[in-house]
Amino acid sequence: MMQLDLTETHEMIRDTAREFAQNEVAPTAIERDIKGEFPADAVKKLGELGFLGMMVSPEWGGAGLDAVSYVIAMEEVSKVDASVGVIMSVNNSLVCWALETYGTDDQKERFLRPLATGEKLGAYCLSEPEAGSDATQQRTTATLNEDGSWSLNGTKNWITNGTSADVYLVYAQTDKEKGYKGISCFIVEKGMPGFTHGVKEDKLGIRSSDTCSLQFQDVRVPAENMLGPEGRGFNLAMETLNGGRIGIAAQALGIAQGAYEAALAYSKERKAFGKPISDLQAIQFKLADMATKISAARALVYRAASQKDKHERFVKEAAMAKLFASKTAVEVALEAVQVHGGYGYVREYKVERYLRDAKITEIYEGTSEIQHIVIARELMRENA
Repeated sequence: MMQLDLTETHEMIRDTAREFAQNEVAPTAIERDIKGEFPADAVKKLGELGFLGMMVSPEWGGAGLDAVSYVIAMEEVSKVDASVGVIMSVNNSLVCWALETYGTDDQKERFLRPLATGEKLGAYCLSEPEAGSDATQQRTTATLNEDGSWSLNGTKNWITNGTSADVYLVYAQTDKEKGYKGISCFIVEKGMPGFTHGVKEDKLGIRSSDTCSLQFQDVRVPAENMLGPEGRGFNLAMETLNGGRIGIAAQALGIAQGAYEAALAYSKERKAFGKPISDLQAIQFKLADMATKISAARALVYRAASQKDKHERFVKEAAMAKLFASKTAVEVALEAVQVHGGYGYVREYKVERYLRDAKITEIYEGTSEIQHIVIARELMRENA
């Protein structure tokens, strides 16, 4: 495993993200979680800090930073509130990256620039009621009209930023006969006639992020809003998700780190049998296991980000990072609740939220089962 030396820029990014998370996000995290309230103010400030277009070239309004900077910021934000973390992840990893990689100059000017600066927010629309892990089974269709525009019809599920976004990347079948080779990607804007959303989902965790279903009924999308070549949507989606997994791995890492820090601090304050419970070997062993798993997860996350920065193949590394970091988040958060005892079961002590937030990292942007498949497939490819 590589050892990554952080630069002064990386340290500056960490300090900025940490200060922002502690001062702007933490004070309202519990209340927003209870109410399921979207963190509009925090998202606005994320944009002002340049954290919504971190890896986008300055030419298009972005910060021009590397993937390592991105995962550092993601960890710090998610350590305080994973809901804000996933909003940041979707905009950076799934929407901005896809637009910068596949978009025309006109699309970049119209959509990427305001997304990178935080003027607008993006959403990524791939999952459907009948197309979760098997994204080839897209039922949403796009029919070509005589004037060259496309008519979108269908439903998308589990869309992060669903009611709050301004720009949506929507995947649809443009040629059913070709199966997944007939899937294309479209840029849909909020307010287009026929485009509506369902009610916000009442979720177990990441409750202040905005998740809902989307409906498309004869939504007219101009020809110039197709992203990438016709029929290349599935490939575009999979390539985008490879990078997205690094962002979710960093989110999981942040959740684990936050839960560990809370457990460590509590163990020094709580007394039992006449001394702090941090003096008890049973608690010390828990903390030791938590810290070890987090260090291993961080190494995997940084490795995947570093390989992406070096333009090396990172499919396996991203899947490994997401698989291990998400598992670590769940395990560490569960132990953090245990360390807190009864207090770990109430909202005031935060760790119950870390546990609820952790679980989704094993599900979205590719379940843990899918990550196993991806890793195994890459191992077979490397050893063919």
